[in-house]
Amino acid sequence: MRINLAHLRDRSTSGGDVNFAIFDANASNGTDHGRAQLLAALTTKARQSGLRVEIAALVYQEHGELRTYGEPSVVHYVAARGIPRWTHTIDI
Repeated sequence: MRINLAHLRDRSTSGGDVNFAIFDANASNGTDHGRAQLLAALTTKARQSGLRVEIAALVYQEHGELRTYGEPSVVHYVAARGIPRWTHTIDI
């Protein structure tokens, strides 16, 4: 399965820069446990492909609405700015 992701760098709340990823994916079982496992697997895969990912989140559609799951600061980023343009794809 090919997953879209956006790899971004922005200012952190502590004043430095943070590298983060937003993945276009949801767990097949639709549970938070499944989402946590998927997010961990995707983050690992992105790191293995050479991307620096310090924090991450999933974005997905559920019942016609955009949902997010993951690091609260990334979730807030998506809520405030919307889904960014996808920069990469990874296969899982």
